Amino acid sequence: MTKISLVILLLAAAGLAHAQDAKPAPYPTMAPIERYRIANRDDEIALARSAAPPSISADADVLVLGGHGFETAVKGKNGFVCIVERSWAAGLDDAEFWNPKVRSPNCFNALAARAVLPQFLKRTEWALAGASKDEMIARTKAALADKTFISPEPGAMCYMMSAQGYLSDRDDHWMPHVMIYVPRAKASSWGANTAGSPIVAFEGDDLDPVSVFIIPVRHWSDGTAAPDHHAK
Repeated sequence: MTKISLVILLLAAAGLAHAQDAKPAPYPTMAPIERYRIANRDDEIALARSAAPPSISADADVLVLGGHGFETAVKGKNGFVCIVERSWAAGLDDAEFWNPKVRSPNCFNALAARAVLPQFLKRTEWALAGASKDEMIARTKAALADKTFISPEPGAMCYMMSAQGYLSDRDDHWMPHVMIYVPRAKASSWGANTAGSPIVAFEGDDLDPVSVFIIPVRHWSDGTAAPDHHAK
């Protein structure tokens, strides 16, 4: 056997092994819309409210997923907005972007409801209308350019303290925490993502120029103790 033939065989074998090891994307496309819905409207309201302690969520607006986007199910009076986010709240390159199991309760304060929540609500409308990821990217860029999507003001934050949520296949319900939103900033500005720091940060990117600083807390919204483990 010539050296060239041997090389060809080795490359072919390596390619076959790589193909066998490669796994298909778990959620390559959007599932039927019904799989993202919560059948009982009251159950969705309760799950949304579980994002924050009752002293906050009891007087918050509550949104539920409708046929074309989120709708106001309960009108509150304290400026907070509670909602169960679905998988397309994730980054557009996230492997679980279309995961129909995701149920992520959030309760935004008024500042976050004004600047952060509208981007998810608009993306929901796009998803339910059948927009592709490429179309979402183009629309997001346009909305950022014309200032339809705005940067959060100081004080924008959100509670994620539900013990019933399912954030992803990787994290399940993870741990209770609060999130602080700021215009795009370095994680190091808060000492986040460093050894021993309790703060996790996502710095954002060109399609989501908002940095999120995540601060774990000790209890779920119902007052029960959370597991004592470090952020993943």
